[in-house]
Amino acid sequence: MQVLSEATGPSGHEGEVASLIAEALKPLADEVNVDALGNVVALKRGEGEGPRVMWAAHMDEIGLMVADITEEGFLRVQPVGGIDRRTLLAQEVLVHGRKLLPGIVGTKPPHLLTPEEQEKIPPFHELFVDVGLGPEVKEWVRPGDLVTVRRRPIALLGSRLSGKAFDNRASVVAMVEGLKVLGRLRHRADILAVATVQEEVGLRGATTAAFGLFPDVAIAIDVTFAQQPGVREDDSSKMGGGVDIARGANIHPGIFALAETVARREGIPYQVSIHPAATGTDAWAIQVAQEGIPTGLFSIPLRYMHSSVEVVDLQDIAATGRLLAHFSASLEADQVKEWSHGDPTR
Repeated sequence: MQVLSEATGPSGHEGEVASLIAEALKPLADEVNVDALGNVVALKRGEGEGPRVMWAAHMDEIGLMVADITEEGFLRVQPVGGIDRRTLLAQEVLVHGRKLLPGIVGTKPPHLLTPEEQEKIPPFHELFVDVGLGPEVKEWVRPGDLVTVRRRPIALLGSRLSGKAFDNRASVVAMVEGLKVLGRLRHRADILAVATVQEEVGLRGATTAAFGLFPDVAIAIDVTFAQQPGVREDDSSKMGGGVDIARGANIHPGIFALAETVARREGIPYQVSIHPAATGTDAWAIQVAQEGIPTGLFSIPLRYMHSSVEVVDLQDIAATGRLLAHFSASLEADQVKEWSHGDPTR
């Protein structure tokens, strides 16, 4: 988890983290490949005739990109994905130029702020990165270079961990754990475990992977809002409460029903969240690939999303991996063919 968290991988530039994930998947799969867009695809074959099941967890993170360099040597930046400006001031960062440069996000001293400035969050055109150089910084950095937050994960009490890019590297870890559990089970399904790219800028990796692989069934794995001060209970999931199983228009009712049945049967802690429309995850793109793919969504509760101090519970990651494995091992080809979008409880 620590290695994946610290790795660089903003949307569209996932090469470093993709290499780490590919190496982690190789001992657990029959084949590991990287497609044209950069998705890492691991194939774990089943026994005999079974459905093709896609697991999809995005590996990209939010970040910054150098937009301009002032005459004094300060770097102006723009967001890559939905980065929260409130969390950037006074952060340590790494500038990925011709060489790796440490830097900080500068901030105007509070003594010099006007009353109006004290009440607002600086817009991106007022933010800047200082690497300690003057005009000569242009020898090392140019517009288009990446900037990432510099943060090492820290262990909190119990089984909690805090760090950057847990959205969605935590789900990649759950996917790896799922393959480990699956290795101890008999299963007919062929598993396509995919670490997708560019989710934070439009679900792009999931779109191309689902179209190219065209599985019979798909499960997206992502994070969801965990309970914390200021977040309503009905908009969040309990941290330490187990895997979150989504239910709603983006979710095939047969997948939800089977996932809940398997979780109960295997004693896997779980909770249910409702999504009347979009889930904002890879599941949204996968569901409508080609003529449609029955799709589910398993999520890991996470606090402080899109910050550099995201918090997860390792037990929730383990529960998600177990459900992925046991759900997939339960699938039979005939069962999948009979699924429809009708209510399976009727």
